Amino acid sequence: MANGTERTLRGRVAIVGIGETAYYRHGQSPDAEFKLALKSILAACEDAAISPRDIDGFASFSNDRNDPSRLAAALGLKQLRSTTMQWGGGGGGNCAAIANGAAAVAAGLSDCVVAFRALAQGQFGRFGQAPTAPTISGDMAWQAPYGVLSPGQKFAMKARRFMHEHGVKQEALRAIAMASYAHAQRNPRAVMHGKPLTESQYDDSRWIVEPFHLFDCCMENDGAAAVIMVPAERAKDFPNRPVYVLGAATGSDERVAAVPHNTPNYASSSFATVAPNLYRMAGVSPKDVGVVQSYENFTGGVLMALVEHGLFKPEEANDFLKLENLLAPGGRLPLNTSGGNLAECYMHGFELVLEAVRQVRGTSTAQAPRNDVALVIGGPMVTPVSNLMLGSEAVL
Repeated sequence: MANGTERTLRGRVAIVGIGETAYYRHGQSPDAEFKLALKSILAACEDAAISPRDIDGFASFSNDRNDPSRLAAALGLKQLRSTTMQWGGGGGGNCAAIANGAAAVAAGLSDCVVAFRALAQGQFGRFGQAPTAPTISGDMAWQAPYGVLSPGQKFAMKARRFMHEHGVKQEALRAIAMASYAHAQRNPRAVMHGKPLTESQYDDSRWIVEPFHLFDCCMENDGAAAVIMVPAERAKDFPNRPVYVLGAATGSDERVAAVPHNTPNYASSSFATVAPNLYRMAGVSPKDVGVVQSYENFTGGVLMALVEHGLFKPEEANDFLKLENLLAPGGRLPLNTSGGNLAECYMHGFELVLEAVRQVRGTSTAQAPRNDVALVIGGPMVTPVSNLMLGSEAVL
């Protein structure tokens, strides 16, 4: 494990509890958002066999509306010591919430931090809907007047450029989507459980914005998910196999927010500089990664993110991104083994963190044979993005 003088999270923090609510289609949750958050936190406490009163910190992202002081009061916390919210990036903050909470634990600001995300769109409206305000500022001022209103429209252009430059075929995106749906059929928690996806269904589905078919786009869901983090020296005091934070990174490449569509590295998932920072802290290389949970806002982002994390070269995409290579347990690199944002649930990517924990524990419904090192990728093509490497004790 890392010693206390190094500027690193490697081996200093462990995830000892995970919890989630049932997942619903957007607007269909019977519970208010605050209640969903509480349910997921209580489920994580039960998983870790601790009292919620032992929590003393919270971390979240994507402008989560559940105020930590209110959560503390509802859960009966003895004291509240740390509260962090990852700024910007939408779903790109899923791994950053873990990083921020882990940093609070490693620095001694908290002893037991819950990172979480909760969403009830029936209560507050659809997340990410095209803006309806009479004035527009920022990058949307350069896009909305020309009809570029949604994330899909904006990000399709980046993916199309990448595919054009490297000769990537539509079948590569189809394989990513089908892997998520195939894994969801083995996961009873998944919203798309019992609804398999075939090649013909994918090919015949309507275009949303080329190169994205309907099944290339993430779902919209209600629910909540949470994880509990403690100092590594306490990791074995809990009933489950400890899962250690090996590394985390957040940020973006040079001038990603330049407008209009004027970033120097345009055909990118925004991980060109972030991924090396993750590997440096985690002390592992791409060949050590046994399983990947990658945020799918759109499959094109997954394509670019896998390349920018060094898992294959751009010119290898058509050969690598075949369904058989992405499935657990026999694939070269199992991907989104619970169903991901496309087929399990879109909890702004936080459900991916829980699945990575299950993989390292060995309790996934689609278990990867190489599970000691699990990579989580958050929010390709947004800014800032974030990523996370989790591992077993054997890796430390």
